[in-house]
Amino acid sequence: MKITTILGALAVAILFFFGLIFAIAASVQATTTRLVVSLALFAMGFALAYATYMTSRKPQTVIHQVEVSGQMKAAALKCPNCSASVDANKIKVLSGVPYATCPYCGSTFEVTEEPKW
Repeated sequence: MKITTILGALAVAILFFFGLIFAIAASVQATTTRLVVSLALFAMGFALAYATYMTSRKPQTVIHQVEVSGQMKAAALKCPNCSASVDANKIKVLSGVPYATCPYCGSTFEVTEEPKW
C-alpha cells in the first residue's frame, strides 16, 4: 500500500470526524454557519476519498492464451458491406466480442469464424 493512500485515508477520516462534530454542534445550537461548515467538510472528505481511490487504482493488463488442436490457417478479413479488405490488427474486443470497422465504408461488424463443415 502506498504512503499517499494511507495519508489520503487519514485525511478523509479527519475531515469526516470534524464534519460530524460540526453537524452535532449545529443540531444542538441552530446556526447555519456550523451546518454549512459541516456540509463543506463532508464534501471535501468525499472528494478526497474519490481522488485517493482513483490514484491508487492500477490499470490491469489481461493476457489470454489460446491453445488450439490442429492446424490454424488465417483467412482474409473482408467487410460484409463492401467486400473491402480489413486489417486484422484493427480488431477491437468489446464485452468479449471482436468487432472490426471497415476503413472504406465505415461500417462496424462482428468478426465471426465460419464453421468448417
